[in-house]
Amino acid sequence: MIEGIFPIYKEKGPTSNRVIGELKKIVGKAKIGHAGTLDPLAEGVLVVAVGRSFTKAINKEVAKEKEYLAVVRLGETSATDDEEGSKTRREVKRRPSFWRVRREIKRFVGEIEQKPPVFSAIKIRGMEAYKMARRGERPEMKPRKVFIKKIKIISYRWPDLKIRVLTGPGVYIRSLARDLGEVLGTGGYLHSLVRTRVGGFSVRKSLTVSEFKKMAEDAKIK
Repeated sequence: MIEGIFPIYKEKGPTSNRVIGELKKIVGKAKIGHAGTLDPLAEGVLVVAVGRSFTKAINKEVAKEKEYLAVVRLGETSATDDEEGSKTRREVKRRPSFWRVRREIKRFVGEIEQKPPVFSAIKIRGMEAYKMARRGERPEMKPRKVFIKKIKIISYRWPDLKIRVLTGPGVYIRSLARDLGEVLGTGGYLHSLVRTRVGGFSVRKSLTVSEFKKMAEDAKIK
C-alpha cells in the first residue's frame, strides 16, 4: 500500500473534498486526509496524506509557508469576494496609479488583522459560515491576526492586478483582494488564484489524480 504525504494538483472546478473522494477510490481502505483547503475556483497544490501516521503529521506541513499567484479585479465587489458571487460595480472617477497600488499594498505586509470571507468554512456557533450565508443569514466574522511575508506586483493593467503572495497559515487571499479594493476606493475581488507552493511542495512537483493513480498501481506491482 502506498503511504506518505503528496502534493496533488487540484484543477479549477472541483472542491477539495471531491478530489479526496477520487483519491480514496485509489488507496482503498488506507486512511487519507488533506489540509489547507482550496476553494472550487482556485487551483494548485493540495497537500494530501495517505496512511495513519502521515495524516497525523499533515498539519505540520500545511502550517509552513504558502505561495499564491492571484489576480485581483478592481472596480467591482463580489458577494463571495471571488469570481463566483454576484458582482456590484463601483463608480471609479480616477483609476489608481501603479505607484499608489504599490504603496497601499505595503499595508498588508507583516502581521495584520484580517476578517475571513463570509463564504468560508469557519464555524460560527457550530455551523460553517458559508452554510449560514447560503440560507440568508449574515454571520459575524471576527478579525484574526495573520502574517503575510511578501506581496509582489507581477502586472497591473486596469482593472486587473496580478500579484504573488507569500503567507503564513490562515491567510485568505479573497480577503486580501477585498480589503485592497477598499483601501484603493475601487472595490475589488479575487478573480483567479493558483497556490503555487506549500512548504517544500511546489506546483512543479505536484501530481495529477491520474499520475497519482499510476504511481499507486506501480507500487502494488512492486
